[in-house]
Amino acid sequence: MSPSVTQTTSTQASTASSSSSNASSSTTAPVTENMFLQLLVAQLQNQDPTNPADSTQFVTQLAQFQTMEQSMNQGQDISAIRQDADQIVASLNSSSTTNNAATPAN
Repeated sequence: MSPSVTQTTSTQASTASSSSSNASSSTTAPVTENMFLQLLVAQLQNQDPTNPADSTQFVTQLAQFQTMEQSMNQGQDISAIRQDADQIVASLNSSSTTNNAATPAN
């Protein structure tokens, strides 16, 4: 990318970032795979064909995308495990309460 394109893109990105953070100062929008891909595609579409982006930078961004995707999947897996554990604990608590109620007191 030429310096002027890089500068403009950086300025636009920081402006968009600051305006979105001002609009949602109390809540932050979750980062999704789709958002990352949209930014990556926009970067590719708007690059200078006579001076393309550095391939190392592009590979780094793809690695970041993969890391983000793995983190999101791990978070979903942990949430599912926690829900399962909560259900097991709830069923154990209800069965122990039922057993205690069925046992006659001396």
